[in-house]
Parts: sequence; C-alpha cells; structure tokens
Amino acid sequence: MFTRNHRSRVTVARGSALEMEFKRGRFRLSLFSDQPEDTELQRKLDHEIRMREGACKLLAACSQREQALEATKSLLVCNSRILSYMGELQRRKEAQVLGKTGRRPSDTGPPSERSPCRGRVCISDLRIPLMWKDTEYFKNKGDLHRWAVFLLLQLGEEIQDTEMILVDRTLTDISFQNNVLFTEAGPDFELRLELYGACLEEEGALAGAPKRLATKLSSSLGRSSGRRVRASMDSAGGSGSSPILLPTPAVGGPRYHLLAHTTLTLAAVQDGFRTHDLTLASHEENPAWLPLYGSVCCRLAAQPLCMSQPTASGTLRVQQAGELRNGTQVHGILKGTNLFCYRRPEDADTGEEPLFTIVINKDTRVRAGELDQAPGRPFTLSISNQYGDDEVTHTLQTESREALQSWKEALWQLFFDMSQWKQCCDEIMKIETPAPRKPPQALAKQGSLYHEMGE
Repeated sequence: MFTRNHRSRVTVARGSALEMEFKRGRFRLSLFSDQPEDTELQRKLDHEIRMREGACKLLAACSQREQALEATKSLLVCNSRILSYMGELQRRKEAQVLGKTGRRPSDTGPPSERSPCRGRVCISDLRIPLMWKDTEYFKNKGDLHRWAVFLLLQLGEEIQDTEMILVDRTLTDISFQNNVLFTEAGPDFELRLELYGACLEEEGALAGAPKRLATKLSSSLGRSSGRRVRASMDSAGGSGSSPILLPTPAVGGPRYHLLAHTTLTLAAVQDGFRTHDLTLASHEENPAWLPLYGSVCCRLAAQPLCMSQPTASGTLRVQQAGELRNGTQVHGILKGTNLFCYRRPEDADTGEEPLFTIVINKDTRVRAGELDQAPGRPFTLSISNQYGDDEVTHTLQTESREALQSWKEALWQLFFDMSQWKQCCDEIMKIETPAPRKPPQALAKQGSLYHEMGE
C-alpha cells in the first residue's frame, strides 16, 4: 500500500513590529482565533514578556559589571523577540481577516500553487576578524579598551543569540563557539546577523571608581565626616551598592550598539567555510566603534526535509531492473535523491542493504502510463538515468491507478523541491545539534543574586 508523508508548508511574510502594543505592555490574544499555531506563538510571547520582566529586575539589582552586561544583553534579546512575535501575530490576524472578507462566494480562484518543503538551516564556526593599528597590536601602545560583543541572529520570526565575548587588542578575531540552528526555514529564507557591542572602560578604572569618589567626598566633607563615608564604602565592598552614593536606576546598565550587520540567503549555503561581507554601522569617531575588518567567516549549511525524511513509500513490482526477474515484489522508499527498493518493509528499519537503488536527480526522466485500462492490468512507472553514453531504465509496477498517481505526485514534488533548494539537494549536508548553552561565568560567580531574582 502506498503511503505519502504529508507535512504542512506555511510561508510567512516578514513585516513591521507593533511598537504601540509593545509600549502598552500587553498584547490581547482575544483578537485572534484559537489556531494551534497562534496559541503556540502566544505562549512564546508570554514567556518572553516574563523573561523581560526578570531581566529588568536583575539589571536593577546588578552590582558587578559582567552581571549588568549579561542582563542588558538578555533585555535586548527579549525586546527583539517580543516585537517579532507581536508582528507575526498581527500578520496572521490580517491574513485571517482578508481570508474571510476579501473574497466573494462566487470567487473560485486558481488552484493553490505547489510549495517547497521546509528545512533546517545551521550557521556555525563564526569568526569576525579585527583590524587593529600596528601601534596597538604589535607595540601595545595606547589605551587598552575592551568591548563586550555578541551576535543576534534572526530568520523569520525566530531570533537567537550567541554568547557574550570580551574583546580587546590581544585578539585578532572574534570567535563564537555556538552552532545556531533554525528548524523552520524555506528556500527563500533570509538570515540576518547583527553584531552588538558595548565599549567598556579599563577594569582598573571601573573597579576603583567608588574609592576615588569616596576619597573626593572625604576631602570635601572634612576628616570626621569623610572617615564615616569611607567606612560605609569599605563595608559595601566597593561594589557600588550604597543607595546614597551610587543609586541604581530601575532599568539602566551598559548600552549595546549595533556595530555591523549582514543578511545571508540560500546562495551563501555551502558545505564549507566561506567569507561574507559585513555592513559596518559605526565609525572611528563613534564611542562604541570597534576596529572590524568588514567581513564575517562562517559555515552555513541547509538540510531540506526531502533530503532527511522519507517522502513516499509503498509496494512496487519489478518489470525491468537489471538482473532482477520480472514480477519481483519490493518495498520502495523515496528519500532524498534516491528511491530505495527493499525486499521487505522491515529491512529498512533493521539497516539491511536495499536490493537496488534508483538515483533521482534533476536529469532523471520519469514516465508514467497505463499499459492497458482493462481491470487487473498493471500501471507502470519508468525511471531513466543517463550514465555516459548508456541509459539505464527501471520499470516498476504499482498496485493501482491511485498508487501510480501518488508516486507521480511525490516525484514531481521532489523535482520541485530540488529546483528550489538547488545546491542543498546535491548531497545531504551535515548539521550538528547545538550543545546546551552554558550559563555565563559572570553570573555563575554571583549565583546567589541570580537565584534570588528567580525566586
């Protein structure tokens, strides 16, 4: 019996975010119908709103610079996701309204067009080279500035980020160890990379700021008063947590600036390391300027579902296939660019070698026809491939006219997917599942504060 594996294919257009709804601090789910996709998206939105509230509280309580950098980064990522999810919900609502009111009952319209399969897109081995001045890198002259940087990556409404890295002139490039995976991508995907950075003062200057402030106050207030001020500062451990001297704003902390960005598409996919141009968003006079070379190196891989999952299966009977005698019954599985023919259905699950394999590529010719329309006569599927000057043809018999039509549809869909995903269907690209993100070391050291904010 023929079985075709169906999967819903939805392509969502990208649009503007709902700034006003974000400022109001809430988004009404009652505006939307209870579609399963909308419910899941609303769940993600509610989660990010809670994460944003937690990041604001943590940022207000941060006493260490690394903590403040991580909290500010989390706040920026949460804000980006909230705006993206809100915009996607609004687009879906508009599509629902147009679907209900935009057509008259008499409008039949053309049949729906064929849609390509979805796929997974993974970006890894991210490197961003730096371009230091000779006096800074080789001669170690000038002020030692440091930056905290991370990447924000967006594909559709999904947004992910990398770990934060501290950068100074001792590094020749920024290296991100994350593998970032997007599981719902179409061949028309646009992967936007944004590099954010916050310029930091020298560690010694920042650490000594409270004591220098206390020294100035002690000299201006007098010996006795200044002694008490210095004592209060010392008891606070120089952390800047004194409510009188260094008040912490409700939402403050470091400022991240967009340093550079680029957009990668299907044309950039290659099973190897490539260099892509970056668009710089800052200049040397900008306080947040980082000496970027103007390029990003990475491995961008894509794996369409048609290459990794079976798209059709069923019973076939051999009429012409090499040395196999006519009438041999096989179990066919269409997966990737091959039609695997096994002796029994369970052989595919146990890892047995197929009896034979038929290659399916852009040059393959498929012919389907009925030898005789009389009851009980076979329905055939002929698949031909050219090998040099020789043409090899496999002729297979299906169980019924319906089964023949289903095999034809599965093969036409595969040809269409290959035409859309292009080089991604030449051979299956290896995609590694990203490892679980390790907690930031700065937050791990201050575990007590981090856990207190979560309670």
